[in-house]
Amino acid sequence: MSKAKMALYLGLMAGGILASCSSENEQVNDSNTDNQAVEHPWTKTVPQKVVDAAAKLELNVNHLRYDTFYFPDGTSEDRLYVEEDIAMTEQEILTLAASKKEDKTRQYSTNNLVSQGRNISIIGYTGGGGYGLSSKEREGLQWAVNNYNRLGLSIRFTLTFGTNYNSKDMVVYHNPNNGGSGGQAGFPSGGRPYKWIQIYGLQNYSTNVNEHVITHEIGHAIGFRHTDWFSRQSCGQNSNEGSAGVGANHIAGTPTGYDATSIMVACFSTSADGEFNSNDVNALERLY
Repeated sequence: MSKAKMALYLGLMAGGILASCSSENEQVNDSNTDNQAVEHPWTKTVPQKVVDAAAKLELNVNHLRYDTFYFPDGTSEDRLYVEEDIAMTEQEILTLAASKKEDKTRQYSTNNLVSQGRNISIIGYTGGGGYGLSSKEREGLQWAVNNYNRLGLSIRFTLTFGTNYNSKDMVVYHNPNNGGSGGQAGFPSGGRPYKWIQIYGLQNYSTNVNEHVITHEIGHAIGFRHTDWFSRQSCGQNSNEGSAGVGANHIAGTPTGYDATSIMVACFSTSADGEFNSNDVNALERLY
């Protein structure tokens, strides 16, 4: 099975769910795609209080750095990236750390989840400038939303397509500035899902792969970490994104070891079918 190194930017899913990590970035794991690595020229120092807050969330501060974050209208700002898969502002990290709970009953979710019973408005951006979704990406988004809604969870998604995204809970759009392949999201805050979900470099992959990456990133946006956060084995690595117990809470009834077919593994296969496995479904039903 060929795997490409698609790091899910900040799409943090867990316990059997998760894509690009955070915001998290899901990458394709492929020995032939090392040349897709993006240059990161930023040298700005991360304030110690932010490093301490990230450590409190059990995130790997060894990979905490600034980089440019693009919005659908083409504007940008600097944000902090963790493990190439999660993008958050300094204030978002500080707020999450301040609201940290010591609840260790769930796996692998973040401490912050979406409020029960919320109807999440999600829009697929169709504007110009390279930020609008292609027809394949729009179809992948529709399939991803269907994945969640068919489970009858306490949260539900209402999907529209267009350009008027300011009032929406989630915005899914294409980022033409990223040279890799994958997606990027972040974690919930204040009972609301993370708003910005980027995808990029997926035009040469199947609709199922597009579905997988978007489903994964939505997973991060509603509070899931990568299922293999402890090893990033799906990427052919042996590194830890941050220890369990605080910000990587085990979800009861799901595996604690490597679950290769989970939609929330850190890197995706180019043959991904875009569907939840049974552990993903179990995790979602236990949380929502």
